[in-house]
Amino acid sequence: MYSGRIVFSQLMDFLPKHEFDKCVQRYRGNYWVKKFPCFNQFLCMAFAQLTYRESLRDIETCLRALQPKLYHAGIRSKIARSTLAEANENRDWRIYADFAQVLIGRARKLYAEDDFGMTLEQTAYAFDSTTIDLCLSLFPWAQFRKRKGAIKIHTLMDLRGSIPCFIRITEGKIHDVNILDQLILEAGAFYILDRGYTDFNRLYMFTQHSAFFIIRAKSNLDYSRRNYRLVDKTTGLRSDQTILLKGPQTSQDYPDPLRRIGYFDSENRKRLVFLTNNFSLPPLTIAQLYKCRWQVELFFKWIKQHLRIKSFYGTSVNAVKTQIWIAISVYVLVAIVKKELNLDRSLNDILQILSITIFEKSPIYQVFSRLCSDLEKEAICNQLSLFNN
Repeated sequence: MYSGRIVFSQLMDFLPKHEFDKCVQRYRGNYWVKKFPCFNQFLCMAFAQLTYRESLRDIETCLRALQPKLYHAGIRSKIARSTLAEANENRDWRIYADFAQVLIGRARKLYAEDDFGMTLEQTAYAFDSTTIDLCLSLFPWAQFRKRKGAIKIHTLMDLRGSIPCFIRITEGKIHDVNILDQLILEAGAFYILDRGYTDFNRLYMFTQHSAFFIIRAKSNLDYSRRNYRLVDKTTGLRSDQTILLKGPQTSQDYPDPLRRIGYFDSENRKRLVFLTNNFSLPPLTIAQLYKCRWQVELFFKWIKQHLRIKSFYGTSVNAVKTQIWIAISVYVLVAIVKKELNLDRSLNDILQILSITIFEKSPIYQVFSRLCSDLEKEAICNQLSLFNN
């Protein structure tokens, strides 16, 4: 029988502790702290994410029930909801934001050679945002509508491995297009955007930085056609044109030629029109790249379903951002574990398995392999015999 370390402790071994300590020192997170340092706070919040805890009281009750095992999990302090609430309220959320970026950098290296369904040498990013509704009376700082509060999570996702590489958390009233100003553009990379980001002055920045964008065109676009190229309409393509903007403002904001590609989506019976500043890729590749943008939508759906970011443990800006950044850190940590252990399971499956085995004393890789074999045996047992002797 294995009598070594618990699964939670083995999982936390994948965290670069020295990098976490650097982030803590940068913002003096442990200044005047004696009994509940930042790493203990991170471990408690990570536990809450992995086991789907609903509140601070829920976290306190579960951890106290597991008190004999907490030392082996790395949590050396007595857990009280007031202590955890105070830590979330006062310790700078940028500690966990910076640490999440460290994990993101590590994950991107691991997934750099992965295929995302397209044969493309350049890096491809999808940029979008999701809105999380909040009660305005509890979160008065999260202005969105007159009687409604919300925050937005703006995310730039590397399509290789579905790793978020840029995240900004803002009030709900901040328009998505304003966040384009904060992007550090990578020359030669593709940025895939929804039509809500149509701002030709900002889109021209992509061209000036030798980066490419793909965006859906609005129906009222004022343009003149300069020339066109023949397309194979059996593939769904309808047009491939070079255009110039004619509007009095848009023509000044974006004076260079643009490429306009028409495509008919037979699955949804919908005609789509794309604008891009790339003139070298085949038009069908441009349309297929835009389809990959849905990976960022799937990411938003996944984290809302499987991580605690819709119900919050605190109501201040700092507490909310701390919880979101630790949730993102957990997501990226699971992605790192999946790659480094070479697990042939989805992130959802890995999270579900961890949620019920987190305090078992088993080698972490054996936990996943054992459950895989158990599922295979169960499937075989439930299968009726095709031939009877």
